[in-house]
Parts: sequence; C-alpha cells; structure tokens
Amino acid sequence: MTLVTWKALCIDASDVSAVAGFWANALDWTAQELDDGDAIVRSHEPGEEIAVLLVPEPRTVKQRVHLDVRAESLDRFAGLERLTAEGEFAWTVMADPEGGEFCVFLYDEPPPVRLKAVGVDAADHRTIAAWWADLLGGTLFHGDEYTSVEDIPGSTLGSIDFAPVPEPKTVKNRIHWDVTLTDGSGVDDLVAAGATVLRAEDDEIGWTVMADPESNEFCVFERRRGRA
Repeated sequence: MTLVTWKALCIDASDVSAVAGFWANALDWTAQELDDGDAIVRSHEPGEEIAVLLVPEPRTVKQRVHLDVRAESLDRFAGLERLTAEGEFAWTVMADPEGGEFCVFLYDEPPPVRLKAVGVDAADHRTIAAWWADLLGGTLFHGDEYTSVEDIPGSTLGSIDFAPVPEPKTVKNRIHWDVTLTDGSGVDDLVAAGATVLRAEDDEIGWTVMADPESNEFCVFERRRGRA
C-alpha cells in the first residue's frame, strides 16, 4: 500500500529572497514571497513547487540533499561559485547564493522541466531507496553506483537519486520534501514502516515532522491540510 503522495520540495534559507529568486531563475519558475517570511517558487504549469523557508542558522557543511537542474549553458549561473573543474564529471557542481551545492546537466535543448532530480547522500543507498519507493509508489532503478526512485506519482520530478557516501549525517538537512498521507494511512503506519516522529502536529504547526531510517527529515500532511 502506498502510504503517502508527493507534495513539494522545501529549502531552508537565511536569505529567502535571494534563494527563492535564484531557484526561480534556474528553473524558469516564479517566486512569491509570503507574509510570514517564507516564499513559494512555482512552475507556470501545474506540477512541482518549492517552499523556501526562513531559518536563522547558516549552511555549515556539505548538503546531504541537493537538486540537479537542466540548462543550456552555465551562463545562467554567472557569478556563482563553481565547485568542480571543467570535464571532471558529466555534470558541474556549483554553489547557490548561500553556498548550497547543486548540479547542472547541460543540454543543447533542455527539456521543458528544468528540475531534473533530487540527489541524496546515503549510508545504504539500495535500502533507503527501496524504502522511499514503497512509501511513494515509485519505481526502483539500480545504477552502478546509485539507486533511484523514478515515476513518482503526482510529481514531475525525474527521480530521487540515492548515492553512497562514507561520512555520517551530522546536522539537519537544509533540503527536504513534504508528503501527504493517502486515504486510510496515518503517521502510525509510517512509524511502523521505520520512520521516526521528530515533532508531532500541534497548535503551532499543521503537519508532522518525521525522519526516514537514515535520519533524513520530511514533513507529513493530512490530506485535508496544506502549507500555503
């Protein structure tokens, strides 16, 4: 049974305006700043959206979750720091306005959906990818050095790619995703599947903050609720 459906990506930011503006430009989307200090970056067509959430703490370590984008050239990211040399990989790693890593894949004619994938560092990429595929109802793809969850219902995202790294998770992820419970499922079902409740829904927040078996945070919404 699929327990949740995809809702949205979320990015923590100390400078919401700069980060939301950057992602709107990178993806050809539109940024809307909200009265509470957060922002929403939306596609012009129904589909993916990104919530940019104001936080007080700066980025301090390499991000364990990052975004992959499609582009026609690196000119779109002029002025940003390049973190890998030309030809080092089949993609280019760059830093966003707050230093967060993202990967750029170049195309002569990029597909209309410029958000390619979410990349996640993992201790056991096969197991955690299978866990998320079961939760979301996606399809597993096993690569040589990574495992992906593809064909995620309700999402235009190409995949979530889990890749092995030797270092452990040490701080809260600055990028996470929100999900919505399917009819008939509840937080207790997610706990039974191996998730952990970090903060239960209360009078201050209308969602439950949870962590997957590798301690990656995600937010769970009842079907009747939404963030914005």
